[in-house]
Amino acid sequence: MLDAIRWDTDLIRRYDLAGPRYTSYPTAVQFDGQVGTFDLFHALRDSRKALRPLSLYVHVPFCANICYYCACNKVITKDRGRAQPYLQRLEQEIQLIACHLDPAQKVEQLHFGGGTPTFLSHDELRQLMAQLRKSFNLLDDDSGDYGIEIDPREADWSTMGLLRELGFNRVSIGLQDLDPAVQRAVNRLQSLEQTRAVIDAARTLQFRSINIDLIYGLPRQTPENFARTVDEVINLQPDRLSVFNYAHLPERFMPQRRINSDELPTPAQKLEILQGTIEQLTKAGYRYIGMDHFALPDDELAIAQEESTLQRNFQGYTTHGHCDLIGLGVSAISQIGDLYCQNSSDLNQYQNTLASAQLATSRGLLCNADDRLRRAVIQQLICTFSLEFAAIEHAFNIDFQGYFGELWPQLQGMADDGLIELDNERITVLPAGRLLVRSVCMVFDAYLEQHNRQRFSRVI
Repeated sequence: MLDAIRWDTDLIRRYDLAGPRYTSYPTAVQFDGQVGTFDLFHALRDSRKALRPLSLYVHVPFCANICYYCACNKVITKDRGRAQPYLQRLEQEIQLIACHLDPAQKVEQLHFGGGTPTFLSHDELRQLMAQLRKSFNLLDDDSGDYGIEIDPREADWSTMGLLRELGFNRVSIGLQDLDPAVQRAVNRLQSLEQTRAVIDAARTLQFRSINIDLIYGLPRQTPENFARTVDEVINLQPDRLSVFNYAHLPERFMPQRRINSDELPTPAQKLEILQGTIEQLTKAGYRYIGMDHFALPDDELAIAQEESTLQRNFQGYTTHGHCDLIGLGVSAISQIGDLYCQNSSDLNQYQNTLASAQLATSRGLLCNADDRLRRAVIQQLICTFSLEFAAIEHAFNIDFQGYFGELWPQLQGMADDGLIELDNERITVLPAGRLLVRSVCMVFDAYLEQHNRQRFSRVI
């Protein structure tokens, strides 16, 4: 078993830099408008020829209420009628994409995100899943990882029953914080009872996995009141937990301007909150997977990490990184072979483009040889906390120390500081460095100094 993480306040203060979360390398910041539908069709053809399995991501942007902290691509509306025109264009996109793929390509993973996917009515959810099953080879034996994000304020037992009937077997539940004062400060009033009801339904209906999302660093949070939230969440016994760092960037995300910055916890308090949370979760038996994620030891992510098969993509940590990822809907990102491409983030533009029978691809990137090499290095470090030079040298026909010679002083400095262990054969991220693995990965990022780091959140 991997060693537990070790808290080192001095190291955290020195290496808590702003940087990417590395759901991809290169990151989406590098995407540009030179990539378009021709590149997408070419990549889909290669996927079809290779009969690669698929992972589908479907973006549903609508929310009935605004959460002030949210930085997702969303549309706030009480008008449920806005979903139907969107679904019509989404179904067009599904058909346009699917005709370039082979029916033999199995969909191993499916995820509905948002927004709030359960903003859709039961009939609309049935309609969307019927179109996906008609166009793609979805599995019918419950062996796939088919997940959906749930807002407990927008779901009940009948909703959960419908989702299970439609083939979903994983749920990710937004919770963030249970303290009423914090909830009022971010405009998300959600009781423990609402959350527990959805989890009870998921367990009764035999959903395979339950994830709960928490956020630390929100206004009016204290180490004491967040510890109470974490205790209640532990009692709910989710299989996985995500504990995200709130990045207050009101200049980029307009809803965050409604948050009173004077009510935010200080950097020292945020560290205290995180340290306490890690101690609580570790004591309760959760394993630190990396990058804000925790899982019980028998969870697939924990097992994959033990077996060095864990991967990372735009959906976070995954056991399906070998699949081509097809993003559907406004702002959705695809990763097909060496191509990254993203749909327009503007709802009207997305719908109007598809109305003219064209895909809404607006930007992207085609990885070069150096990108592929650095992507492999970063993926290994962020998923397994170790990197064997020989494996990279064999896969890419390079001499590792020769290729990355200019980085060696930085790596040696991290080794001297106790973040990593460095020798001529491997890099091992030490327990004190695991919370800071993003900082280690940033050493290998060839693009990082070319753009403003203020676009990214801090590591901790």
